[in-house]
Amino acid sequence: MNQLILKKITQNKRVYHEYFIEKQLESGIALLGWEVKSARSNTVTIDNSYISFCNQEAYIYNSIFQPNITQFYNETQHSIRIRKLLLKKHELLFLTEKINQQGYTVIILDLHWKNSWIKANIGVVKGKKKHDKRNIIHMKKWKKEKIHILKHRK
Repeated sequence: MNQLILKKITQNKRVYHEYFIEKQLESGIALLGWEVKSARSNTVTIDNSYISFCNQEAYIYNSIFQPNITQFYNETQHSIRIRKLLLKKHELLFLTEKINQQGYTVIILDLHWKNSWIKANIGVVKGKKKHDKRNIIHMKKWKKEKIHILKHRK
């Protein structure tokens, strides 16, 4: 009866190439009504977004929610605005502690529906060096070649 429905809205694929993901957390986002409608129509971009902390609260910067053209409001809609993350106090303390360590940052990984709520997966990440990226690419190529060799050996 009480099933959990998860459906991805958008994903930041660049993060998986640029960073090592140390830990993932799930949090809510404070959104306006038109932003939820744009999330339903999948017109959300989080590629260049990042998370910053101010006054012991977390905010998402540079996330783009495109307003629907068919909607007419009296107030102006800012597609790029600062949105508040809804985190618990111990999660905020953990994230600020990790950011103060050298080399760590907090980035939004994806947006998804959890039942009727929009949730964000945020990750504590550490940047990859060029040689790390090259090693990962070589390992992926080797795995594909190994599967190809084993398949045609039989």
